[in-house]
Amino acid sequence: MPNLKDLKIRIDSVKSTQKITSAMKMVAAAKLRKAQMSAESARPYAERMEAMVGALAKSFDGVDGAPELLAGNGKDEKHLIVLVSSDRGLCGGFNANIGRFARNKIAELQAAGKSVKVLCLGRKGRDQVRRDFGDAVLDTLEDLTKNGAQYDDADAIALRIRTMFEEGEIDVCTVVYNKFVSAITQEVTPLQVIPFAVADTTEEATEEGQDAELKALYEYEPSEEDILEELLPRNLSVQIFRAMLESFASEQGARMAAMDNATRNAGDMIDNLTLTYNRARQAAITNELIEIISGAEAL
Repeated sequence: MPNLKDLKIRIDSVKSTQKITSAMKMVAAAKLRKAQMSAESARPYAERMEAMVGALAKSFDGVDGAPELLAGNGKDEKHLIVLVSSDRGLCGGFNANIGRFARNKIAELQAAGKSVKVLCLGRKGRDQVRRDFGDAVLDTLEDLTKNGAQYDDADAIALRIRTMFEEGEIDVCTVVYNKFVSAITQEVTPLQVIPFAVADTTEEATEEGQDAELKALYEYEPSEEDILEELLPRNLSVQIFRAMLESFASEQGARMAAMDNATRNAGDMIDNLTLTYNRARQAAITNELIEIISGAEAL
C-alpha cells in the first residue's frame, strides 16, 4: 500500500487535472454554440448550390464540350484527398475515425493502381496517415480553424485544387470531413468535388418541393455554359468551406464530450483515492495506538 504522502500527492494531481478538463469542457461548449450555428446556417446554401449546379449539369449529360470541373478530364488515375481534421487533440475519436477512413480509402485506391495525394487541413490528419502513407502527403495547412473557419481560406484552397486539376496533377478530388450531427455524434463524410457528382446531388433531393423544382424547365440568361463556368469554381469553394465548418463544429462537440468524460472519471478516481487515503490513515493511527498501549503495558 502506498504511503500517505504519495496518496496525498496523487489526489492533488488528479484534482488539478480535473480542473483543467472541466475548464476545457466549458471552453469547448462555448465554441460549440457558435460553430454549430455557423455549420447549420451554411448547410442550406451549400445544398442549394449543389442543387442548382446539378440542375444545370443535366443538360450536359452525355454531351461533348461540358466544363472539365463538371465532366472531368476523362481520366481516373490521379486522386487527391483533402483530409479535414483538427490541429489539437483531446477530442476523443474525432481524428482517429477520420484517419482510419482516410487510410482505408488510400489503401483501396492504391490497390486499384491509382496514384493518391493527400492535402491535410489540420496537423492531426497528417499524423494519422503519415506513418503508413507518408509519401502520399502533399502538404499540411495548419491553424485554419484557430478562430473558426474562414471563407477566404477555403477559397484559397479551392484555387490551389483547381490549379492542380488544370495542370493535370490530379484527375479526381474528394473532400473527407466529419459531418456534425450532434455534440456526441459525428459522421465521417466523403464528398467528391472534382468532377462534380451530379448523381449524388439529384438523389439527395427527395423532398417534394425540391423534386418539382429540379424537374422544372428553365431558360437561362446568359447561357448555361457561362453560368456553369462561374458556378463550378464557386461551388468548389463553398463545399470546402462547408466541410471546414462542419469539421470545426464536430471537433468542439467531440472535445466537449471527451472532456466531460475525463472530468467524471477524474471525480471517480479522486473518490477512490480519498477512500484509500482514509483507510491508510486510519491504519496508521491504529498502529500508533497499538504501539503506545503496548509500551504503556510494558512499563
